Amino acid sequence: MSMFLDTAKISVQAGRGGDGMVAFRREKYVPNGGPWGGDGGKGGSVIFRVDEGLRTLMDFRYNRKFKAKSGEKGMTKGMHGRGSEDLIVSVPQGTTVRDAETGKVITDLVEHGQEVVIAKGGRGGRGNIRFATPRNPAPEISENGEPGEERQLELELKILADVGLVGFPSVGKSTLLSVVSSAKPKIGAYHFTTIVPNLGMVRTKSGDSFAMADLPGLIEGASQGVGLGTQFLRHIERTRVILHIIDMSASEGRDPYEDYVSINNELETYNLRLMERPQIIVANKMDMPEAQENLISFKEKLVAQYDEFEEVPMIFPISSLAHQGLDNLLEATAELLAKTDEFLLYDESDLVDEEAYYGFSEAEKDFDITRDDDATWVLSGEKLERLFVMTNMERDESIMKFARQLRGMGVDEALRERGAKDGDLVRIGQFEFEFVD
Repeated sequence: MSMFLDTAKISVQAGRGGDGMVAFRREKYVPNGGPWGGDGGKGGSVIFRVDEGLRTLMDFRYNRKFKAKSGEKGMTKGMHGRGSEDLIVSVPQGTTVRDAETGKVITDLVEHGQEVVIAKGGRGGRGNIRFATPRNPAPEISENGEPGEERQLELELKILADVGLVGFPSVGKSTLLSVVSSAKPKIGAYHFTTIVPNLGMVRTKSGDSFAMADLPGLIEGASQGVGLGTQFLRHIERTRVILHIIDMSASEGRDPYEDYVSINNELETYNLRLMERPQIIVANKMDMPEAQENLISFKEKLVAQYDEFEEVPMIFPISSLAHQGLDNLLEATAELLAKTDEFLLYDESDLVDEEAYYGFSEAEKDFDITRDDDATWVLSGEKLERLFVMTNMERDESIMKFARQLRGMGVDEALRERGAKDGDLVRIGQFEFEFVD
């Protein structure tokens, strides 16, 4: 089984904040000491950090749940609970993180050491020392800790390569990579010898260097799932230049020009933006019989497809096995890279609005009212449910405070408008209470 993994689905949960405490100061000779309950500590966040030592998402095959620790509860003497440490999750360079529910891209992690907070830890609940007022100098009110963010995520690895090699199986992509770099891909005289992407660093004689990726071979119909399909085409999305390898000897009986057209059709079907990348055509296996004649025919067919003022892709005849023509190819590739900007993988419509992602969307409603089959009114909504979870239901004063918050949000008025009457049951989660008009 291949030890390369480039997609994973995981769940992350940040730590809950610690509960605030209700306590009172009791010291000899100090009458009416007042409230002394401290705040809870902050829950740990889940942070993704890029580690250039990682090459795959294999670590996420068996470990799919990541949960940060909760903060400590508040203590007496006004002491705060200890905040929990953040949970650091290492990911390889080139990892794209998506929200599994919406499909939106949360972040694209490409730089070594880059960190992104994926799930924020909940804040600690306030102790009763925070609620003292001249009217109520000894409150028996405290807050529970805020729940941490919880997300279902899809991770997708797109390796960081400047140059991508594409072409039919057995056209010599792996051989070329092994000759021009220190990479040692598996090479065999059969289709799909390469079943995972290979990456190598290339250095030209003039001193330029770039990363080159050899991808598993494409065949006609790959975009519909034939062969290995488009399983690994995601890795070419980060490349700036594509080397299109053609077997000019036609050793397998296919026409070189038809191969060229077929592969471009598959690239266009997978993602139109792949065709925006400049291509260099690499005529490989030129040491084989009939390769020269096939190259002449290939050039004629290629030029016929372009208008007089259109730029025809460069063609470099090479032989990877005989080490012929490689220096010119690499120098031209380095020059093309130098004048080709990086391609943005995502536009604004693909990305999550960070404020909305963390629950601060202005358009979001504070609450919703529905009615169950048993005639119970059901209150829901992220803001309302957060207030409920942070309310200490063991303290009467906390419950009264929550009732005032609901009234301030307009819940009472909204229930009346919907037809709620005295004695009707109202439910929030598993908690039920009677509506009093």
